[in-house]
Amino acid sequence: MPTTLERVPAHTSDEVNRKIEAGIADNVRTAAAQPELIPARLQELAKEWDIERAIEANASSLAFVGVALGFFVHPYWLALPALVTAFLFQHAVQGWCPPIPVLRRLGFRTAHEIEKERNALKAIRGDYDIVAQSPNKAAAALRAVEA
Repeated sequence: MPTTLERVPAHTSDEVNRKIEAGIADNVRTAAAQPELIPARLQELAKEWDIERAIEANASSLAFVGVALGFFVHPYWLALPALVTAFLFQHAVQGWCPPIPVLRRLGFRTAHEIEKERNALKAIRGDYDIVAQSPNKAAAALRAVEA
């Protein structure tokens, strides 16, 4: 079974994974060349929905619609929330469900991919420099990553 970090990329095409990684690298190169853009980019990253959140929103919306249609239209519609929750469980266990390929192609990234870019930008900005200079490196490191 793939780890939490590997499970979505493992079920994503190599082409899409390369595109996502290239996007991260481009954003970091731009920040290195223009550090004044880093605060705005960090704010964008704080608002970015990761793929897990997108799947949760998608699944809950479809399940709710299925329950409502099952109640107001016909009980056969209850098959929709049953199917959605089965796929949600499959995603929890394997890291794959039918919306994954579509969401990845739309640019949804894992939390790890978003955090990778965020940490690279913070390193460029110098947020981690204080760690090396601090006598209490553990406390300084925690403060740096929380900033």
